[in-house]
Amino acid sequence: MTAPEQPTSRIVTDALTLTPTEPELFDLAFTAITQPCPWPKAYGGDMVAQAAAAAARSVTDGKSMHSMHSYFMRPVDIGAEIRYEVELLRDGRGYSTRQVRGIQNGKVAYVCLAGFAAGEAGGTHAVRPPTDLPSPDELPSSAAYLAGEEPGNGTTMTAESRAYWSGGRSFDMRHVPGPVYLRVEGEQVPHQAIWIRPFDALRPVEGLTDAQRDLAALAYACDYTILEPVLRTLGLPWAQPGLVTASLDHAMWFHRPPTGAFDGWLLYAQEAVAADDGRGTGLGRFFTATDHLATVVQEGMIRSGQGT
Repeated sequence: MTAPEQPTSRIVTDALTLTPTEPELFDLAFTAITQPCPWPKAYGGDMVAQAAAAAARSVTDGKSMHSMHSYFMRPVDIGAEIRYEVELLRDGRGYSTRQVRGIQNGKVAYVCLAGFAAGEAGGTHAVRPPTDLPSPDELPSSAAYLAGEEPGNGTTMTAESRAYWSGGRSFDMRHVPGPVYLRVEGEQVPHQAIWIRPFDALRPVEGLTDAQRDLAALAYACDYTILEPVLRTLGLPWAQPGLVTASLDHAMWFHRPPTGAFDGWLLYAQEAVAADDGRGTGLGRFFTATDHLATVVQEGMIRSGQGT
């Protein structure tokens, strides 16, 4: 794949565009298409975000998603249709629950539970974002960082993966202390922060309100880098020969409505929780300038290829 001449956020809104279809297993069903990427199988954020969109379209009483818990069971083909079957497990006055299964090639590849809340009065508390970070304007974009780097040179980076990292992921992402594409830039510490913003304004998505679209877009973006603090502390860049990673399970809590969150830069603060037995767990928090929007925890398979 090649990055567009002008990077665009269309990839994420194309991913969130669902087509209603007749259910075969449960109450509602939709199909969606996974988006291009230079790896053997589809990006895991496709499934998380598409399932979030499918679940949201099944809730018609104004409740908003407050959490989702996912398992990735099989790899999914790139640029291919995946079918999401939605089961309406419960609808109460205050809360609703949905199960979503993603099915491709006749097998369940992804499953999640999603919870929705009507909202009510209560106390308020929010974790504060990290301080003393450089602003995004002080940091290189991925495209600027990779501009002088050639494919190969002891790494697994190809022209396609360079284009994908540079402008093929819908979002401009700027790392603190530095990227982990070809080498671990900065200190080998178990934490990092990323400034993130769409390349251009998110387009409307049929069947979703702007708030639902923004929430699903947050779910889409979170998976790109959530394992990076684990890779950083282990000294493993993405282009390390022999490195293989895969999402195993994923949990996300939405603390506040994300409406308008993508009008400016978001801060995605991340840390490595644990790494052992070929698995790593990362934790991340999304912040606007004033609010803690969401918390993410993900466990992934990490095979370094070293010593084998």
